Parts: sequence; C-alpha cells; structure tokens
Amino acid sequence: MNPVSNCVGNILAIEDDPVLGAYVHQQLGRCGFQVTWCQNGSDGLALARGEEFDVVLMDILLPGMNGLDVLQHLREHSATPVILMSALGAEADRITGFRRGADDYLPKPFSVDELQVRVEAIMRRVALERRRTQPPARGEAAADELCFYDQHSDISFSGRAGGLTRSEFRLLDTLNRHADEVLSKAFLYQHVLQRGYVQHDRSLDMHISQIRRKLKAVGYLAREVRTVWGKGYVFSASEAL
Repeated sequence: MNPVSNCVGNILAIEDDPVLGAYVHQQLGRCGFQVTWCQNGSDGLALARGEEFDVVLMDILLPGMNGLDVLQHLREHSATPVILMSALGAEADRITGFRRGADDYLPKPFSVDELQVRVEAIMRRVALERRRTQPPARGEAAADELCFYDQHSDISFSGRAGGLTRSEFRLLDTLNRHADEVLSKAFLYQHVLQRGYVQHDRSLDMHISQIRRKLKAVGYLAREVRTVWGKGYVFSASEAL
C-alpha cells in the first residue's frame, strides 16, 4: 500500500487482537496518519475523551468495555467519526452500532486497501465539513423550518436538536439540497459515503432509517425521506409520490 500524500490525520485504533492491531497501526502509519493504538475498550474511551482524534477505528468485541458501549458513551459528548469493525455475519451488532451513532462499519476480514479507502473517505468528509461556512443562528429561522447546522453536523426543529451523526447529517443535507428529486443509491454512496455501492451493503439503508426516526422524534412532519422502489430516495412532502 502506497503512502498517501497530503492525508494527515489523527486516528485512534481500538483493537485487542495483537496481530491485527499491530498491522492496522503499521499500515495506517505508512499512509501518513498519526495512529494511537490501544487494546482495551475502557482505555480507548478515556483516550477518545481526552484527546482530539479525526477518526476512531474500533472493534466491537473488546475487553474492559465492548465497542458498542464505548460508542454510546462517546456519543454523549463527541461527534468524532467512528468506523466499527465487526465479523461479516454480525448484522445485529452493525445495526446496533448505527443506532448508537457509528458512521461506518468495516466487516472482517477486510483488505488493507479497503481499510485505507474507508479511512480516507472519512478524512475527506471531515476536511470538507471544516471548510463549510456556519449557517444563520437558530433564532433567525422560521419556527416551522428545519434548520441545518454545518458546524455541528446537526439539524434542529422548533428548538429541538436532531442528534444526527455526521454521516446522517451529510445524507439528509444532500437530500434536502435536492428536495423533491429522486437520488439513486449509487449517487448517495458515491457523493455522501464516498465509496461505490455494492450489493448487500446496508449502510445507506441503516442511515436512512435513523434519519426517519430522528426527524419524527423532533416533530418534523412537513417532509420525509421516502423510498422510491427501484430508483432510490427522495426528501419530499409527505403527500408526494
């Protein structure tokens, strides 16, 4: 794997397998990342709370505290992107991970190239978000308007924050910018998740499910993310389509 130019980021890798952990640490280091590696969930949570990381790469099965619990505690105070690593067949764990705020998952076993692509995609999104300007203050929006806050990667409605993850925010923001336009899964994978769509990858579907739940939780009913079977998704008025 060739080093990546201009791709400097601070990564926390939480993996208890000494062989895999050392390998991830070495390979990401060769790409130019600054990598902190620990082998315990509790230690990883303490590190994530005490330092600024661009990405957290974390196994689910960990000693001390499992990855799902680490993620839940981390999301109480941090929006740092988290990529979970899990066994290929552990769908229930992946669903729980997305519900607790994971941005992506990397099924085991994975290739070095896929690891690099996933981390770089997160890094590009973080860099783009940091360059975006802050929108108007909450008080400037109409009471019935869904407000998007780039700086916090979140939405609000009637003063209630949505609690979106960065991936969920990017997805809803893209759908909102193309309101009433059906966007294909392939387009959303490429332009939001920044990777190609492959069959049986349910990341997008899980993010959509969480967005629907969170919009409902804040009481926003004017528009909804609708499925257009065989085509993709659209953010439109509830009566449309």
